[in-house]
Amino acid sequence: MNSKNLLIIFTRNPKLGKVKTRLAKSVGNKTALDIYHFLLQKTKEVTKNISCDKKVYYSEKITENDLWNRSNYQKREQFGSDLGEKMKNAIDESFKNNYEKVIVIGSDLFDLKPSHINDAFKKLDKNDVVIGPATDGGYYLIGLKKLHLKIFENKNWGTSTVREDTLKNLEKVDVHLLPMLNDIDVIEDIKNHSAFTKFLKPR
Repeated sequence: MNSKNLLIIFTRNPKLGKVKTRLAKSVGNKTALDIYHFLLQKTKEVTKNISCDKKVYYSEKITENDLWNRSNYQKREQFGSDLGEKMKNAIDESFKNNYEKVIVIGSDLFDLKPSHINDAFKKLDKNDVVIGPATDGGYYLIGLKKLHLKIFENKNWGTSTVREDTLKNLEKVDVHLLPMLNDIDVIEDIKNHSAFTKFLKPR
């Protein structure tokens, strides 16, 4: 792998009671963990054939012999006091390693397609920033050609104001918005989604 484009995937180490905690309030910790494993596998399927370098950033520690094979995914550990600082540090490291376009996604999107990521890289040819808006007011993807520090500072991460506040920080640059998608955080995000029916059957 020797691309000028980098895809960063932020993941949580899949541990019982540590992932999808808002969803777990409705379905229980075990089912929430099963759903997160399902979403991780989906993220791998979506990203594995995209033509770029890829790095998985783990929330706690790097795991070997998991679904992220080192032949296709480099592995790093997140560091920072909150999500903004963790993303900033990962992106900053990437530009220092001479990548020209860097895209960050999470690992809780069932509806994400390879075309969204490929389009984001393409739109960075003529735009400074690409954002994939999420229905909850945040974003599921952010793509950059240089580090914009302000967008990672002074945000209430995990709230409905994140995207609006981020766009205010970017008023002086060209921003392209991708289609809006729904990330998986609470029971309302999956209860009418056929892909998740198997997780919601009475046990």
